[in-house]
Amino acid sequence: MRLEIGLIAALGLGGSAMAGARQDATVIMPENEKVRKIHEDWGFSEAVIAGDTAYLSGVVVGLRPGETDLETAYTRAFDQIGGILKRAGLSWDDVVEITSYHTDVKAQMEAMIAVKHRYIAAPFPAWTAIQIVRLIPDSGITEIRITAKKRG
Repeated sequence: MRLEIGLIAALGLGGSAMAGARQDATVIMPENEKVRKIHEDWGFSEAVIAGDTAYLSGVVVGLRPGETDLETAYTRAFDQIGGILKRAGLSWDDVVEITSYHTDVKAQMEAMIAVKHRYIAAPFPAWTAIQIVRLIPDSGITEIRITAKKRG
C-alpha cells in the first residue's frame, strides 16, 4: 500500500487522478426505504453505472416461509434485477455477464436455467455459476450478479 501511494505521488497522479470512478458514475439505490436503509448501513448500491457499463450488486434468491418452488424464487429475483436494469436505462438485452453463486448448484440449476430463459434470449451473455457454502442472509439459496453494457 505504501509503495502504491509513493509511486502515485512520484508520478504526480495525486488529487483528481486519485478520485475513483464512482465519483463520476451514476449510483442507483433501492427505491424501497427499508431496503435502502440496509444498503446504506452496509455501504453498497444496487448498481453503479460507469461510462457505458452497469455493474449490479448481487441479488439474493430466497425461498419465503413455506415456499418450495425454486422457479417462483428465481422469478422474483429476475424481476428485481429487471427493475434495476430498467432504472439504469438498460434491459435484459444489454446484459453481457452473469455470475451466480449457488448453495446447491446441482439442485438449483434446472430452476435457474428455466427462469433465465424467460428473460434472456440468444445471443447469450457470458455466465459463470459457482458453488458456495452459504450466503448472507442465511435464507438465501443463490446470489445473482449482473454486468450490462449500454448500446452506443
